[in-house]
Amino acid sequence: MLENMTDHGFDLLDRQLVQALMIDGRAAFSRLAAVLDTTDQTVIRRYRRLRGAGLLRVLGLPVGERVGLFESRLRIQCVPGSAVAIAEALAHRPDTGWVKIFSGGSEVGCMVSSRTSEDHEALLLRKLPRTQQVTGVSAQSLLHQYAASSGHWMGPAELDEQQIRALQPPASSQEDTIRLDDSDHAMLSVLARDGRAGYPELAKATGRSESTVRRRLEYLRGSGALSFEVEILPVHLGFRTEATLAVTVAPGDLAEVGRALADHPQVPFVAATTGASNLAATVLCQDQRALYTYMTEGIGAIGAVHQLEVLPVLRHVKRAGLLSDGSRLFDPPR
Repeated sequence: MLENMTDHGFDLLDRQLVQALMIDGRAAFSRLAAVLDTTDQTVIRRYRRLRGAGLLRVLGLPVGERVGLFESRLRIQCVPGSAVAIAEALAHRPDTGWVKIFSGGSEVGCMVSSRTSEDHEALLLRKLPRTQQVTGVSAQSLLHQYAASSGHWMGPAELDEQQIRALQPPASSQEDTIRLDDSDHAMLSVLARDGRAGYPELAKATGRSESTVRRRLEYLRGSGALSFEVEILPVHLGFRTEATLAVTVAPGDLAEVGRALADHPQVPFVAATTGASNLAATVLCQDQRALYTYMTEGIGAIGAVHQLEVLPVLRHVKRAGLLSDGSRLFDPPR
């Protein structure tokens, strides 16, 4: 499992490439090479090596609040000894992601994204409550996800401000909810496996022309309905401690605190939620001592935080649509 995996020794160019992809996961190899001051062939070779070894993958994912998905973060209390089985059952559902077991060993957390309210309610109101080994379920609806002001990076910055600006994609517009059709869903299915899939592959999957697919992808991205994220095991960048945070702030401070947390390098995800706590976040640290420092000096320095619950993650069973297998997280490139 993840805790048994070793650091694969990313060198400086590897780390720069990862950070560049976190800024723009669809950036052309030629553009990446120009910003990183190397050759196209070198960037292609590095990317293929990292992806082929199962160390990195770029994913194109719909933004739930922009495309009308019904999204909830679940905390599921289980009978002792049953957490692994429940987590694995959830992980095999196509509508779940980020399935994890918390350190107590009897609680599972996950994200559920459903295309219809009926599917969402079926899981929350019928399937989970009827599972004998489940003793309790709490669900928080995601209201808004906060984005970092610049490309998010989980470690010391490897790119300078000029390089970051050169890679920064145009800011997305916030229009009304985007309605997706069957061709869009077909394209998103491909991008969920490989966010850098070429336009010929996307055209074949959707039945559209390459030019139409290109325009549609750019529209979805420009309207904030589609984002490109880099999945990489944090342990390979030296981060061995992960925790889920449940944060409570006054409603008037919610947006300010959410944006502040999003800019913390330790926080790859933060969103406003319903429920007793109104912010949910993921934090990555080098070790438990670093987690303590972040709690006291990072989030602890934000005076608007009234209450903080920290749930250390014992095991990841699934990430964003990807099952963990203990040695190779990702499928090799096709």
